[in-house]
Amino acid sequence: MVGSDAVLIAFVLFCRIGGCLMLMPGFSNVRIPLNVRLFIAFSITLALTPLLARDIEKSLSGLAPMALTKIFISETLVGAMIGFLGRSFYGALETLGGVIAMSIGLSSALAGPIDESEPLPAITSLITLTATASIFFMDLHWEILRGIVLSYAALPVAGIFDARFDLVQVTDCLTKSFLVSLRISSPFITFALMTNFVIGLAGKLAPQIPLYFITVPAMIIGGIFLFYIICTPFMQIFNLAFSKWIRDG
Repeated sequence: MVGSDAVLIAFVLFCRIGGCLMLMPGFSNVRIPLNVRLFIAFSITLALTPLLARDIEKSLSGLAPMALTKIFISETLVGAMIGFLGRSFYGALETLGGVIAMSIGLSSALAGPIDESEPLPAITSLITLTATASIFFMDLHWEILRGIVLSYAALPVAGIFDARFDLVQVTDCLTKSFLVSLRISSPFITFALMTNFVIGLAGKLAPQIPLYFITVPAMIIGGIFLFYIICTPFMQIFNLAFSKWIRDG
């Protein structure tokens, strides 16, 4: 393998790996400088090139420049699709985290974002920070890299981006991620329904009592206590679902 072929193979690998890490939670955090993220993607590409070079070289032999351009675009889209599937879990968790904050009366307490550029409710930032840190605490970042390597067996370099297949994968992953997030946020939704029903009933029975100033602090305290009780199984269920997606694809 001559020098020009090695550079071409490394660039093809970088298209998929860089596209994946551009959207994958943890690696794509906006708090990490862009040049650092680029260096991480480039370093991972160089580390994986000796492992994947032989199969990639067979796919690139004798191709015309236009065919190579199609491969560059296709590999970037495949990598971005894989990263988007991982981000869909955290997007669903962030969305339902906003529902949790609204359910316990903390939606107005904004805090700095973790993976996004807009402020989020404080409890949502805490949830997403914990979920993002769990990627590295549980060594799931190595599983992500292993999944990228195995993706070349499931989706070999061919220069064809199968939009129909990828759309099915995105739909299935969005369904799984929102069902998991809805499952772990359901206690808070039930808590909000019950407390608001009781408050509304009390307001009808005793309209002269200023229930708002009494019930809002009690609702916040009850919601925080509920979060304290279920925060551990909360994150365990989410991490189990995310790790299962990484290992099973």
